[in-house]
Amino acid sequence: MSWRLAVENVAGIRRGEATLEPGLNAVRASNWQGKSSFLSAIGTVLGAESTLTEGESEGCVSLRTDEGEEYEVRLRRRGETVVAEGSPYLTDDADRVCLDLFALLDEGNEVRRAVREGADLGPILTRPLDFEDIDERIDEHRRERDAVDDDLSAVDAAADRVPVLRTRADELESDLADLREAREGVAADGDEGLREDLSTAEAERGRVRDRRERLSDTVDRVEERLAERREELASLPAVDEGDDETPEEELSAVRERHRRRERDAELLRSVYEANRRVVEEDRLDLLTDVTRGVEADSLDCWVCGRETTAESVDERLAALADRIRSLESESESLAERADELEAAREERARVRRRRSELRAEVRDLEERLADAERRLAETDSEAERLDERIERLRSSLSASTERATDVESDLKYTEARLEDAREELAEAEAAADRREELREQRERLTAELADLRRRKAAVRRRTREAFDRTIEEVAGLFETSFETARLTSDFELVVARDGREVPTSALSEGEVELLGIAAAVAGHRAYDVGERVPVVTLDRLGGIADDNLGRLTEYLLDRSEYLVTTAYPEHSSVTGHEVDPAEWRVVSDRPETSH
Repeated sequence: MSWRLAVENVAGIRRGEATLEPGLNAVRASNWQGKSSFLSAIGTVLGAESTLTEGESEGCVSLRTDEGEEYEVRLRRRGETVVAEGSPYLTDDADRVCLDLFALLDEGNEVRRAVREGADLGPILTRPLDFEDIDERIDEHRRERDAVDDDLSAVDAAADRVPVLRTRADELESDLADLREAREGVAADGDEGLREDLSTAEAERGRVRDRRERLSDTVDRVEERLAERREELASLPAVDEGDDETPEEELSAVRERHRRRERDAELLRSVYEANRRVVEEDRLDLLTDVTRGVEADSLDCWVCGRETTAESVDERLAALADRIRSLESESESLAERADELEAAREERARVRRRRSELRAEVRDLEERLADAERRLAETDSEAERLDERIERLRSSLSASTERATDVESDLKYTEARLEDAREELAEAEAAADRREELREQRERLTAELADLRRRKAAVRRRTREAFDRTIEEVAGLFETSFETARLTSDFELVVARDGREVPTSALSEGEVELLGIAAAVAGHRAYDVGERVPVVTLDRLGGIADDNLGRLTEYLLDRSEYLVTTAYPEHSSVTGHEVDPAEWRVVSDRPETSH
C-alpha cells in the first residue's frame, strides 16, 4: 500500500512530494538536499513534534494512502512557539512517546543519544508507562471493586431473603382470601362512616407497625455493623507517620546493596563466560603464549603476565564460578529482604488507608443510626396517635358492627401488607438477579488489578529480554569488538570485551550507534510499537560502514512495514524504493538571478 506525502515549509523543505512503498525506502541525495527534513516531515504527520521552516509562519504535511485514509498536520507560528493542528496518524500520548523513542531513529533520538552519552536509560525506556497512569488506575479499580463488594454483600443478603419473602407473600394471599370470604358473611349494620374511618385507621396502624418493625431491624443491623467497624478499627495496629522513615532508609540501603551485588555478579559472569569459553575451546593461544608439556601446559597469565598452568587457570575459574554463585545467592537474599520491606511499607499504607476508610464508615453509620432512631421515635409517636384515634372510633360504634368493622380493617390491613410484601419480594428478586453479574465484575476487576500491578515489572522484564535478544541478533550480523552487552535490572548498560566490562567511550562510533539502535529496537519490541505505527525512520549513521549499513537496514525491515532511511549516492548496499529529492524546493536552493 503506497503512502503519498506532500510537504510544505517543514524544517529545510519549502515544498516537496514523495511516495513511500512497503519495505525499504531510501531518500538518496548529497548534503543539504532535504533528506533529514523529509524524515522530520514524516514524524510530523505521524504525530511527533517538528520544526517549521525558519522565516515561515505556516507549514503543512499531508499523507494519503491507497485505501483512502487521509492525515494532515498544519504548523503555525505563534510568537516563539510553533503550534500543530489537524489530524495526525497518532493521537494518543503514549503512542506518540513510543513513536519518538522507538520508531524515529534519527541522530537526536533520545535512546541513541543516551547510549552515546552514557546517560541513564531507565527513565527513557520506561517513559511510555508514565502515560498509562498505572497507579491512578490501580486506585480507581480498587475503589470500583470496593463498591462492587458492597453491592455484592447487599445482593447476597437480598437473595437470602427471597424464600422468606415469597413464603410471606403466599401466606398473606391466603389470609386475604379467607378475609374476603368472611366479609361476605358478616352483616353490614351500624354507622358506615365510622366503620370506614375505623377500618382505615386500623389499616394505617398496621402499616405503621410494619414500618416500625423494619426501622427497628435497620437500627439493629446498623448497630451491629457499627460495632463490627469499631472493633476492626480498634484492632488495627498503631502506625505513626514517622514509622516509615527508618524502613524507607533500610529499603533504600537494601536496594542499593542488591543493585551492587547484581551488577558485580553480572560483571563477573561476563568475565567468567568469556574466559571459560576460551578454556573449553582450547584457544588459550589467542590470549597468550602456551608451552605444551607432558604433565601440564604452562602459559603466561594474560591478565597479570605471570607464569601459570592451565590447571591453575581452571582452578581460578572454578573459584570465580563459586564467587558468582555466592554473589547471586546474596543478591537473591537482598531481593527477598527488599520485597519484605516493600510489603511492610505497603501494609502500613494499607493500614492507614483502612483506618481512614473505617473512620469515614463509622461516621456514616453513626449518622445513619441517629437518623433511623429518630425515624423510629417518630413512628412510635404516630402509632400512639393512631391507637388513641382507633379507641375513640371503636367506642362510638355499636357492638353489632364491631365484627364487620374488624373484618374490614383486617382486610385492608392484609391488602396493604400483601402489596408491601410483593414490592419487597420483587426488589429482592431483582437484586438477586444481579449477583452473578456482580461476581463476574469483581473477578474482572481483580484480574485487571493484578495485571496493572504486574504491568511495570513485566514491561521492564520484556525490555531487558528484548535487548538481550536484539544484541544476540546484532552480534550475529556484525563483527563487533565486544562479546556481549546487557541491561541490568536498573537499565544500566553493561558491555563486556575480552572478559572485562568496558565503558561505551572505549567502543568505536559505529559500535555505539549499534548499541543505541539495539536499545531502541528493544523498546520497539517491548511496547509493540509495530502495532501502533507501521513506520521506522533511520538517519545519520555516519559511524557505520556501507556494508554494515546495508545489513542494518535489512535487519530493521523485519521490525516495520515501512523503513525510511537517508542515504548518500555512494551507499550502494542500501537498496529499495528510491525517494529522489531532486524536484523538491529546499532552503539551500539559491535564488535565480537575471543578467
